[in-house]
Amino acid sequence: MTYLSVVVPVFNEAENLEELNRRLLAAAGSLGRPFEVIYVDDGSTDASWSILERLHEENRGLIRLIGFNRNYGQHMAVFAGFERVRGQVIVTLDADLQNPPEEIPKLVRKIEEGYDVVAGWREHRQDSILRTWPSLIINKVASRVVGVDQHDYGCMLRAYSREVVDQINQCEEASSFIPALANTFARRTAEIKVSHADRSGGRSKYNLFKLIRLNFDLMTGFSLLPLHAVSLIGILIALMGLAFGIFLFIRRLIVGPEVEGVFTLFSILFVFIGLQILVTGLLGEYIGRIYYEVRRRPRYFIRRVLE
Repeated sequence: MTYLSVVVPVFNEAENLEELNRRLLAAAGSLGRPFEVIYVDDGSTDASWSILERLHEENRGLIRLIGFNRNYGQHMAVFAGFERVRGQVIVTLDADLQNPPEEIPKLVRKIEEGYDVVAGWREHRQDSILRTWPSLIINKVASRVVGVDQHDYGCMLRAYSREVVDQINQCEEASSFIPALANTFARRTAEIKVSHADRSGGRSKYNLFKLIRLNFDLMTGFSLLPLHAVSLIGILIALMGLAFGIFLFIRRLIVGPEVEGVFTLFSILFVFIGLQILVTGLLGEYIGRIYYEVRRRPRYFIRRVLE
């Protein structure tokens, strides 16, 4: 019976796959328990799939492959892996070698203490400020939205109990943020510090826009807090507008007609217009998510599977 399943999403990581596989098999094998590695090719356009096929041929019984017909994103690749895992403990790992596979035994041992989710915490990240600052915002938002305070929701090096993965597999939303989703199902969660290395090959698949997009998915997919916040701001601005209107009325009675303050009024008008655009965009974000959900299209299409 398989004890450990490692799910690795892959997108254009041909330069790293050889070393990743060698280190990953060694780390998983050090536990002395039956294990499997599931590589999910997320529509790679380089030689990643051909390399994975060769690794599968060389390590039959240990490696399983799933190939998408195009790129659907990291979280969709993890969902596809979760639906096919056989292990009782499931670990997710990026293919870029920034999170060392040698950290996997630490996460598994923590799961064995009775935790449902164990998250890796990249305490000393080897990323640029354009990556770390948006990630910091995402971590703060995720902690508030999910109600589970963690330092690093963006770290893919995580371990899950089989029960949590089974519950995740019952969720069929078109888009989701797996670390946050798992924490909503977990009874006990933990976080341990893990190493983080410079990228040795290839380039990052996350840019600033994708991180912002991820933050929107997180906020609108797990909470109505943005709508509540905007509603509260609207109430406060309405009260301020009422007070300002009363002030202008009294001033007109005392001073009489005047033309001063026209630019102030225009500035206030622009603030109101900006707020209206913000509210419209936020409502559109929620409506767009509803639109994607009601169509009930498959989240991804699998081109081939090698068992």
